[in-house]
Amino acid sequence: MSASGGGKAIIAAFLANMGIALAKFIAYVLSGSASMLAEAIHSVADSCNQLLLLWGGRKAKRKADAAHPFGYGRERYVYAFVVSIILFTVGGVFSIYEGIEKLTHPHALDEKWQWLPIAVLLISIVLESFSLRTAVKESNHVRAKGQSWVSFVRHSKAPELPVVLLEDVAALTGLVFALLGVGLTIITGDAVFDAIGTLFIGALLIAVAIVLGIETKSLLVGEGATEADHDAIVAAIESSSEVEKLIHMKTLYLGPDELLVAAKLAFAADKPLGDVAGDINAVEERIRAAVPAARVVYLEPDLYRPDASPAPPTDAIVIKASD
Repeated sequence: MSASGGGKAIIAAFLANMGIALAKFIAYVLSGSASMLAEAIHSVADSCNQLLLLWGGRKAKRKADAAHPFGYGRERYVYAFVVSIILFTVGGVFSIYEGIEKLTHPHALDEKWQWLPIAVLLISIVLESFSLRTAVKESNHVRAKGQSWVSFVRHSKAPELPVVLLEDVAALTGLVFALLGVGLTIITGDAVFDAIGTLFIGALLIAVAIVLGIETKSLLVGEGATEADHDAIVAAIESSSEVEKLIHMKTLYLGPDELLVAAKLAFAADKPLGDVAGDINAVEERIRAAVPAARVVYLEPDLYRPDASPAPPTDAIVIKASD
């Protein structure tokens, strides 16, 4: 997985969640806290998420073949979508079910072990904070200067870092909910607070699932270049003295690190075909220098007819610049 895939952040989150899940399960068994069970399931779901993200990154590295001529880069989007929808939702629905069960059939905490969940939750907050710190540090390597975190999550083409960031934020928030629920239950002796904390954790997981589902769905459907990259590509084309005009252009991310650029360019009517081919190669070099992610470039030569109606984009490509 490339640096933009946030491999370090994923591994850090996985190791933290595995240890935290075990501690939470032990605390649940000994204390009977519903919030601890919900948090344990949350951590197990997060651990599975990280494994899926790592597996998706590995599958995406496969070379292009006849069945998938543009490669397997979008595998990372598929696995991120599975993470965002299935595992988060399953964890959220289970937590809400457990909260409702404890509201209708409240169970007091075991007095002998009632302080154990508090200790586990405090330690978990520390570990999750380190995991979030790693995710933030990794994200800052690829986040544009001045870009807000909301914009980064919404517009990042590599799905792993936004997923891990939201996972860690959700984990810390869920730990606070659990801490409040268990703490209030210990103070008041009323198990309803523990159940309410469980419900809040479930609602949080479902909310994160919806946000991630919307963002990864957009990547799966297909997103074009960012506004900045689009403008850089247009400038690279139009700066060429050989090209009379950029007639139209389309871009599409084939994977987080691979951008497809297809454009129709107007050349002089009397220019020899050999010269046109050389000009196209020169334009391609400028495009890749301006936007390194533009690894697949298709440029179609044409004549500019200002009086004619604009020709619709065509799938037929007559000249492909060398890869």
